[in-house]
Amino acid sequence: MDIVERLTQFDLTRHEASIYLTLISEGDLNGYEVAKATGIARSNAYTSLASLVEKGGAFVIEESTIRYTPVPIEEFCENKIRKLQESKKDLIKSIPKKRDVVEGYITIKGEKNILNKLKNMILEAQERVYLSVSGQILETVLSDIKNAIGKGTKMVIITNGPFCLEGATVYITEQPLQQIRLIADSTNVLIGDMNNGEYSTCLYSKKKNLIDLFKDSMKNEIKLIEIMKGNKKNEKDFCKL
Repeated sequence: MDIVERLTQFDLTRHEASIYLTLISEGDLNGYEVAKATGIARSNAYTSLASLVEKGGAFVIEESTIRYTPVPIEEFCENKIRKLQESKKDLIKSIPKKRDVVEGYITIKGEKNILNKLKNMILEAQERVYLSVSGQILETVLSDIKNAIGKGTKMVIITNGPFCLEGATVYITEQPLQQIRLIADSTNVLIGDMNNGEYSTCLYSKKKNLIDLFKDSMKNEIKLIEIMKGNKKNEKDFCKL
């Protein structure tokens, strides 16, 4: 993802993002200079500059010729995030309540959507999380795991690489981990794979029978890891004789 695309995630169009970057690199410019530097048609440049100011990406310098100066990137991003946080609070207060029904089986597609669901389940857990993932995915959600542990969530992790984390119970397996398996608070489960990019698919459910099935599966896997670990220790002790 290039820097222009990242800026579009903060509510800028591609023209506005290009102009913002030009102001950052070139300094204060008027509309004609912006059009010349970016190659954007002058009428479009003036329209985009006005919109950029409205969206908080630039300030106007009132001189004989109006010039534009960029808002520092840290300030611009923080303002956007603050506004989104305020909108989030308002939405949570005013949005209609969802009916309290038992959910079925929900398919989540795409690596980005799966990763977001994985992170949210970890952060929203109130009591405990049982997580089985590869070391690569584990690194991606490590900050979320640490945050959950910090608020007192019990964390049990099965992974296949050297890994240690204070506050978590970690089991290392030598078997390749192809699937994501996450059980949060014994009330919801996420299972599937994330190895195929946009074609990755996971199943999310609150069905008790599915939760119990995977809870038993993970318990048995932990027992097997402990047995294998004990056997290896015995082998090492025997070699010392």
